Amino acid sequence: MAKGMGIKTSVKSGNFRPTKQGAGMTKKGVAAYRKANPGSKLQTAVTEDKPTGKRAARRKSFCARSAGQMEKFPKAAADPNSRIRQARKRWKC
Repeated sequence: MAKGMGIKTSVKSGNFRPTKQGAGMTKKGVAAYRKANPGSKLQTAVTEDKPTGKRAARRKSFCARSAGQMEKFPKAAADPNSRIRQARKRWKC
């Protein structure tokens, strides 16, 4: 996903969250991506306890998509420290 985005693609750059912190992009990373890709609507994770409206729908959609990834990659699903498991935990799926 990160290749070709036009931004630094490392945790060290501050654009991505380390796996232990829930994986995914940081606010800084999203801002960098949107700057490099005008018109982008990329947003950060929905992490609040009870989101409403569109944010709740985004969470529901992410959780459904990532559940499919868990089925597709059973090794990652079995590892509690995998990026997908940590991201789902951060999104509160």
